[in-house]
Amino acid sequence: MADKFDSFSDLLRAALGDRLASADSLLGLFTDEVIFEFPYAPDGLPKRLEGKAALSAHLEKLGPLLIFGPMELGGVHADGDTVVFEFSCNGAGVNTGAPYNQKYISVVTVRGGRIAHYRDYWNPLVVLTALGCTEAAAAAYDGAA
Repeated sequence: MADKFDSFSDLLRAALGDRLASADSLLGLFTDEVIFEFPYAPDGLPKRLEGKAALSAHLEKLGPLLIFGPMELGGVHADGDTVVFEFSCNGAGVNTGAPYNQKYISVVTVRGGRIAHYRDYWNPLVVLTALGCTEAAAAAYDGAA
């Protein structure tokens, strides 16, 4: 499987299939109490978000920092309400112009048709290159850059 998607929400719908209820927006795909974890996040970037409001704030901060191109869905492996899937995307850092060519493995648990837990594994060196360095990434994320 190697399907391309222009939005993260479309990629999630493809990876999670009928486990996911329909929603009008990306945030609508998540429970209000969603836990979003980034185990490999470098210093200055969040390692854990708790709740939909925290996820929304994170997406608002991330949006101006990175340009995302189409996302390519790779393997999808399901066990009940938990799905592990691989995807990649190409993009660039907004301030640096440096490439953001990232590969991900995500472990997602769905409850009641919504994403309740999302662990996002990705290469921190790719994000640091795209954003400049650890200090530049932290400053940009905090709004100081």
